[in-house]
Amino acid sequence: MEYGNLPADDPKKTEHLLALDGAKERLHLLKANLLEQGSFDTVVDGCEGVFHTASPFFLVAADPQAELVEPALKGTLNVLESCAKAPSVKRVVLTSSIAAVAYNGEPLTPEVVVDETRWTNPEFCKEMKLWYPLSKTLAEDAAWKFVKEKGLDLVTINPAMVVGPLLQPTLNTSAAAVLSLIKNAEPYPNASFGWVNVKDVATAHILAFENPSANGRYLMVERVAHYSEIVKILRELYPTLPLPEKCADDKPFMPKFQVSKEKAKSLGIKFTSLEETLKETVESLKEKNFFAASSAK
Repeated sequence: MEYGNLPADDPKKTEHLLALDGAKERLHLLKANLLEQGSFDTVVDGCEGVFHTASPFFLVAADPQAELVEPALKGTLNVLESCAKAPSVKRVVLTSSIAAVAYNGEPLTPEVVVDETRWTNPEFCKEMKLWYPLSKTLAEDAAWKFVKEKGLDLVTINPAMVVGPLLQPTLNTSAAAVLSLIKNAEPYPNASFGWVNVKDVATAHILAFENPSANGRYLMVERVAHYSEIVKILRELYPTLPLPEKCADDKPFMPKFQVSKEKAKSLGIKFTSLEETLKETVESLKEKNFFAASSAK
């Protein structure tokens, strides 16, 4: 089942879901408001598993508190409060982020291994104006405190940059990061991120619900790669694409760091390679007409 803020007067936000195989029999869309207390009461009543999968993800916000922090924090707590009222709910799976894990103020260097015990420092986020990591950290921290008090069973999935085939017709932030390299051929950012395939992340959510021994947090990162590596892979896959030739600045490349895969693998995850993931991303962007198909051959 798919739930969220679904304006009844905007079929463009839902028609791609209703077109999925089996949707007529198994998919029910209900309108709810993340910021409205009790809005999910009737939605989760009778459900055994609840997946809270979304909060706003964008990198520039005019009002970070209203646009990022409140929807993440209040939305998560409102869903959990509804779950706490429903005796049928056996487990909640929350989509968190590596953004709630990695940024504790210590440098991310090649020797550093980020694992599920690490937490992002909210004060560091405020100081550095890292509003999205702040929103995900506050939301996940509040979720763990809430379920401890209420006795709910919670598992969180903490993915990095999620790319791969697009389900929706609109462009999301992480896919846009790849598209910007293809369309603009502007200098690539001097940044290193973790990357993971959306299908692997979806599988992790299902396994986190179905496996009784699943617990705590699960980082989902196939590989940490600098943008220069992303461009190199794309150039090998698509030699005719007008890809960037240089970095946005002349500073040393931002170092990569390591992310533990142990817990994800214990859940049964077999990661799709970054090369395959980027190929799926480009093919999906091409199929949905985000750039000229003649460019990618």
